[in-house]
Parts: sequence; structure tokens; C-alpha cells
Amino acid sequence: MTSTDDRAPKSATLAQIDKLIHEPARLSIMITLYVVESADYTFIMNQTGLTWGNLSSHMRKLENAGYVAVEKTFVGKKPHTLAALTDAGRDAFQTYRKQIANVLDDLPD
Repeated sequence: MTSTDDRAPKSATLAQIDKLIHEPARLSIMITLYVVESADYTFIMNQTGLTWGNLSSHMRKLENAGYVAVEKTFVGKKPHTLAALTDAGRDAFQTYRKQIANVLDDLPD
């Protein structure tokens, strides 16, 4: 049996995890954008299973945090929206990955 003190470092690490990224829909968006240079909303919707409204709402939160850059253009007469991780977003996601890995690695088998 472990004491509460033994769990303190894990709890501290878990408390430091970026809650903005950790939310499942936003995590899915971040993962999708991490592996591509940029993607349009249709591609992201297909990869994440989010609806247009949900994607737009979560993307706005990531954009406001400076994690995602969104570019809106027109292709012919149709709107075309591209999204990409910013350098800050890429750094935040890499930090998130390391923190989650540390928390999971500290769990007993």
C-alpha cells in the first residue's frame, strides 16, 4: 500500500496538464493537426467525428489560446477554411504528450 505522499508527484503532474488540450474533442483536433501541415474543416470533421458546430466552437477556443491558426478563403464562390497548429500549439501539444506519458508511466502495473 502506498501513502498519500507517494502519490503527490503524480498528482502534481496531473494537475499541470493543459485542460484546454485534455478535453476529448480538442485533443482529437490537436492530434489531427499535429500530423499534418494544415487541414480543412471537412477533413478535420471526418477525422474527429465532430459536427460543424462542435468543430467550430472547439476550434475557436484553440485559436483564442494561440494553439491553432485559422485561415478563411474562398475557392470559387465557396468558403474554404484551413487550420494549422501554431508553433505555440505544437509546443503545448508536445508538453501535453510528455506530461500524460509521465503520469501513465508512474502507474503501478
